[in-house]
Amino acid sequence: MSAGLRSIWPLFLGVLLLNLGHGLQGSLVSLNSSALNISSTAIGVVMAGFYAGLLVSSVVLPPIVGKVGHIRAFAACASLVSTAILLLPLWHNAYWWFAMRVIVGASISGLSIVAESWLNASSSNENRGKMLSVYMMIAYASFGAGQFLLNVSDDSGFVRFIVVSALLSLALVPISLVPVQAPVIEMPRRVAMIDVFNLSPLAFVGTFAAGLAQSAFFTMGPIFGQSNNLSLVEISMMMALPSLAMIVSQYPIGSLSDRFDRRIVITALTFLSSVIAAVVLLVPGNGTYFLIILLGLFGALSFPIYSLSVAHANDYLESDQMLGASAKLVLIYGVGAIVGPAVAGIVMQFIGTEGFIAYLVLVHGGLGLYAVLRMVLRPDTPDDTGDYIPLSPQATPIVAQVVEEEYEELAAESAEIAENAENTG
Repeated sequence: MSAGLRSIWPLFLGVLLLNLGHGLQGSLVSLNSSALNISSTAIGVVMAGFYAGLLVSSVVLPPIVGKVGHIRAFAACASLVSTAILLLPLWHNAYWWFAMRVIVGASISGLSIVAESWLNASSSNENRGKMLSVYMMIAYASFGAGQFLLNVSDDSGFVRFIVVSALLSLALVPISLVPVQAPVIEMPRRVAMIDVFNLSPLAFVGTFAAGLAQSAFFTMGPIFGQSNNLSLVEISMMMALPSLAMIVSQYPIGSLSDRFDRRIVITALTFLSSVIAAVVLLVPGNGTYFLIILLGLFGALSFPIYSLSVAHANDYLESDQMLGASAKLVLIYGVGAIVGPAVAGIVMQFIGTEGFIAYLVLVHGGLGLYAVLRMVLRPDTPDDTGDYIPLSPQATPIVAQVVEEEYEELAAESAEIAENAENTG
């Protein structure tokens, strides 16, 4: 184990526990939403509460953390989310569940902000990119693994909620033991939303579409599986495999996007994702495992679209604009994530369970058509493009700050190599 990893293993353990609980709570709440006896549209709105909290927290919390300190903010968020998870199943009321979902989303965002601030402080310029990659790999793997905790025996209906609360509370212990002074969260240079769109319309629309699709997948997916008579084991596999598959796919996809026009890669992924989702509609009732494999392949191809959109935006940005633009892209994703479950719920209410898949087909197909349009309107690409860096769609301002530093370092290395080549020539 390298010295860098040895010094911050408590941080990675905390991230693992946090995302195990996070992965379980999302599917758990979706599967229990049938107890509310409300329409698919209303269920979608309730599920969207998580992303509303996430969006608000990403804007409001960083200044608060700067005032009260990271440990206190982390402890407060851990207490809030643990309490909200335990209170949620006590009353089967849509308004109550929506309120608890908002608190859970805001608190998990706060926990991530603090954890990622320590990642930044514990990393050096030499290993920051590797640490970010390890962090993302642990986050996605543990989020996927959390789905399998749906299979915990629970005759009372409360045990799994207690497991979520325990995991999120335990995440506080290792992170509080990280022997590094937490850094100050720097406020980025202001970049207007319209500037992000003008610089890269495809990145703007791609980020919004990623929010529309991924939030709907993780909130309404378990309901789709339940409606198709999948067992808990099968639903947990269906929800876990896409996240785990993305761990394998993101680096080959990123490498392709660094070598070729990033818009072509985005276009290919969106159309392929749309086709795979359409094939799911043709799977017979006894083809459960084929359906699970198809959705795993769908996740492997569609989930990197957010990171590709951010990388595409960075291709057109100055280095001091990247952090501010990344913060705006997080907001754009958040708006899409709030809208996604509600719209998917409406489609499911009108055309049935298959509406979930039809929604994914339309979102990805529409993004693919827009990407083709952008290549027609802007055939040229930047001469100097940045490298692809894997990102979570729920990346906080801290990870955006780390990514900005990575891009600056990569740019400096490229300039140094070019200068040396010129001198030797």
